Amino acid sequence: MIVQKNFLNKLREFGLNTYESKLWTALLSRGSSTAGELSDIANVPRSRTYDVLESLERKGFIIRKLGKPIKYTAVPPEEVLERVKAKVKKSTENQLSIINELKESAILKELNTLHSQGIEMIEPTELTGSITGRDNLNNHIESRIKKATSSVSILTTPEGLKRKYSFLMPSIKKLSKKGIKVRIATQLKRDIKDIVSEMSKYAEIRHTDIRGRFCLINSTEAIFMLLDDKIVHPSYDVGIWVNSEFFVSTFEKVFDSKWQNMGTSVQALR
Repeated sequence: MIVQKNFLNKLREFGLNTYESKLWTALLSRGSSTAGELSDIANVPRSRTYDVLESLERKGFIIRKLGKPIKYTAVPPEEVLERVKAKVKKSTENQLSIINELKESAILKELNTLHSQGIEMIEPTELTGSITGRDNLNNHIESRIKKATSSVSILTTPEGLKRKYSFLMPSIKKLSKKGIKVRIATQLKRDIKDIVSEMSKYAEIRHTDIRGRFCLINSTEAIFMLLDDKIVHPSYDVGIWVNSEFFVSTFEKVFDSKWQNMGTSVQALR
């Protein structure tokens, strides 16, 4: 039986390995068959066939029929999909339950204590690092902005503002309620007008021709993205996190001087 490699690879999304994919598709094409027949059709070593069929049976992809010789029949794909869906849902619920339990547990408090004590033992200037991957960068930006107590200043690209809109809006709303100043500078264009309009309710947004990417928090922390997000693949995006009041407060003064000359969002999108 000839089954395309790409098709077999797709079956991995069902949670099957290569041998399982081959035997299941062979059984689907036969309706009912013995282990020996399936081994020949699917080109799976006979010594492995029984183990693999047993695994497929446990996963709910096939059914072993009563009688001798032992034969197997395939569960319809639509039914399998529903079973996989239910299994994934149950697994996700279990994982979320464990996470929620951990949030309330003494373990998390102990870990937080260890972390805060560890930070106290090192110099603030040593709290720097590089972060690779856009998801990791966004997660770090979000986590630091959540802890802002006085100010947040962001320079981003229009593409970056679109990405940040979904994950930063909840934090920006909370900062606004606390009276914490949030400033965002970007190239204001028509295609981000709706986003700018919504974010302007909670942050001050201005237009700049400077294409850059950084975030300043409390005049003490900065996250600089080193590459142009229009060119770099998200997986290779890189940022530097710096925790230095001396450096960041100086850098923020430079940003302040540029900020004064930037046009407002109303002016730019008129």
